[in-house]
Amino acid sequence: MQEFDGKTAVISGGAEGIGLNLARTLGAAGMNIVLADIEAAPLAAAEKVLQEAGIPVLAVEMDVALFEDWQRTAQAATERFGAVHALVNNAGVSGGIGAIETLDDPGWRWTIDVNLMGVVYGANVFVPLMKRHGEQSWLINVASMAGMAGAPLGGAYTATKAAVVALAEAWFEELKGENIQVSVLAPAFVKTRIHQSYRNRQPRYATDVAPTPDVFKIAKVTTEAVNNGIDVEIVGKRVVEAMKAGELYIFTHPSYRVVTDHRSAVIADAFDKATASPELQGVLNEKLISFAD
Repeated sequence: MQEFDGKTAVISGGAEGIGLNLARTLGAAGMNIVLADIEAAPLAAAEKVLQEAGIPVLAVEMDVALFEDWQRTAQAATERFGAVHALVNNAGVSGGIGAIETLDDPGWRWTIDVNLMGVVYGANVFVPLMKRHGEQSWLINVASMAGMAGAPLGGAYTATKAAVVALAEAWFEELKGENIQVSVLAPAFVKTRIHQSYRNRQPRYATDVAPTPDVFKIAKVTTEAVNNGIDVEIVGKRVVEAMKAGELYIFTHPSYRVVTDHRSAVIADAFDKATASPELQGVLNEKLISFAD
């Protein structure tokens, strides 16, 4: 895979799960790997795994919700390997679970800061570095199938993942002329520890609100679904395949097409209703504004 040989990838949430497997896959393809993660012990273990595989690796303890941590990671990455060619915004949490009235401010802030602002900060720091060297680069945001259609009782998680999808769509167009391929990974259930995200909930997002019964119900269903999900090895290979092909949307569960097909059908029906509305007859031929040109 000559397109990856000698280049450097930064992967947030890289200590395990999808992040670590993608690190192993890209490392085997010839890339230098920068693993960034909030959990020190798993991060050290992951670094050792890559070292034993002969993959050049740098491990950086990082909180993706802190902009200064991203800056520190970028400095460490460039000092060790020089130019950075790929950023995988993989770190995320399964927070924000529960009914509308039970989602408190710390829960919202935690989910938004990690799942959304972590992606924003990563791009804000590393995209300028990619633009500077001008070589083929990749920006991959990890979202979820929940970002393609709303998940009941998962408001904050769904909102942040939908935002990550939208950011990838916007950045795909924005960076077309910069030699930076933008993709968004939207997996369904994968055998990771995403359902145990609370182990890493930062103290600044602490809450005294007790979980409600619906939270425990969702946790039980989610745990079972994750345990029966696809192997992370499949995801890593699929992402590399998509990187080579220049795909915007990276799906790992073909059977979930019914979700997006249903959404598309509902949206199309809504436009049909708008077209037929007597209130809108005066705007039917209004010029479409495009920012892509």
